[in-house]
Amino acid sequence: MPTLPADQLARTRLDQARRLLAIAQTGLHYTTGSFDRERYEEIASIAHNQIAELASMNTGKVAQLFSLESGYANPKLDVRCAVFDEAGRILLVREAADGLWSIPGGWADVGLSPAENAAKEAREESGYTVRIKRLLAVWDMNKHAHPPSAFHIWKVVFLGATEKAGAIVGSETNSVDFFSLEDLPSLSLGRILPEQIRRLAELYRAGNVDFD
Repeated sequence: MPTLPADQLARTRLDQARRLLAIAQTGLHYTTGSFDRERYEEIASIAHNQIAELASMNTGKVAQLFSLESGYANPKLDVRCAVFDEAGRILLVREAADGLWSIPGGWADVGLSPAENAAKEAREESGYTVRIKRLLAVWDMNKHAHPPSAFHIWKVVFLGATEKAGAIVGSETNSVDFFSLEDLPSLSLGRILPEQIRRLAELYRAGNVDFD
């Protein structure tokens, strides 16, 4: 039987651990029996340990992250906005958390549509007020070469056009600039990959949409 490459094997194990945790979370939400609750809590504890090992995180930190998650388990939604200027350069923001660059975006907020979330994130993180023109991509981060993450995340990317410039709002980002696709800065790979930026540029030029 062929052996999977180490990185692919690790991703498969991480996906399995996330699925175990999702089963435990959903089970804890619906169960009314103390015996079942005990077993689901045991499954969750095993999954926490596996995710911590595979994502290089502290087990307590993983447990703390998922202590905020309840109800039926769903993927988390990361909404982002890709903005290109007339020269074809892409708008990037520098993340305060790691000093690396990404397209503006973040977790979707309750009460806003996906497109409204993308416009909000662009304004807050870059200072630019943007008009959302169309959808560019819907990606499952499990299917791309991002670093391991505790969560199963879907990334939704919209195309935005700048309407006016302003100041960065908040503390999540600390710089903003347009970059040529041939001269990208060091990227925050947990948020965006170089090949994804190049793919977004292709989709922008061709008027297409990409999805997993």
